[in-house]
Amino acid sequence: MRKIMVTNDDGIGSDGLIRLVKAAKVFGEVYVVAPDGQRSAASHSITLHDEMIIYPYEYLIEGVKAFICSGTPADCVRVGSLNLMDRKPDVVLSGVNHGYNVATDIQYSATVGAAFEAAFQGYHAIALSEGMEPCHEVTDFYLQQLLEELMEKSLQYGQILNVNFPDCPLSACKGVLYDRTVSRGIPYQDHYVEKGKLPNGGIRLMVEGDISLESEEGSDYRAILENYVSVGVVNNIM
Repeated sequence: MRKIMVTNDDGIGSDGLIRLVKAAKVFGEVYVVAPDGQRSAASHSITLHDEMIIYPYEYLIEGVKAFICSGTPADCVRVGSLNLMDRKPDVVLSGVNHGYNVATDIQYSATVGAAFEAAFQGYHAIALSEGMEPCHEVTDFYLQQLLEELMEKSLQYGQILNVNFPDCPLSACKGVLYDRTVSRGIPYQDHYVEKGKLPNGGIRLMVEGDISLESEEGSDYRAILENYVSVGVVNNIM
C-alpha cells in the first residue's frame, strides 16, 4: 500500500487540505503533517535555529494519522518523513492551496516549496492549487482523476508536478492542458501602501497587488486565464 504524506501552507484546518486528503485516501495510507496556521509565501524556508513543536492532531477524516507543526510546510515534509511516519512516503501532496501558484509566484509559494523539499528528499511530489473564488467545482471534479494519473508519472530528481485548477464553474472549464511551461509573467504587480507612521521616522507598510493578465501561449498562467486545468513539470535542480 502506498504511503502518502499530505501538507499545505494554509494550515491544518483548511478546506483545501481536507478535500485533498479525502481524494488521496483512495490511493493509500495517508499521513497529514501541516502547519498550525497560515504560512503562505514562506517559499522553501526551513527552521534551523529554533525548536519546532509537533503534536498529534485528531483529524476529521477516519483512518488518517495527522500531526500539527509549528514550522513551515517544508519543515512538515522533513519532520514528517524523517521522524513521524513509520516509513518514508511514496508520494507527497501539497495543497490544495487557496490561490494559484503559477508564473513567477511559484518562487514565493510555500505550497510549491514543500513539494520541492519532498523532491530533494527523493519523494514523488505534486503541488496543487486553485483560485481564490469559493467555486471548487473544477477541482473536485478532476482532483481524484489527476492524482491517479500523476502519481504514476516519472519525474527526474528535483522535479515536481504543479497543478492549478481554475475557479470557474465546471460548465465553463475547457478541460486539462498538460506540459504547461512556467510563465514569465507576474500575476500580481505589487506596491506598498503606508499604513501609519512610527516614532523616530519609522513607517508601517503593507503590500497590495494589482492583477496582471499578461501570459505566454502554452504557459501555466495562460491555461488558468482561459479556464483550463494546468499541469506542468517544474524543475529546481541545483
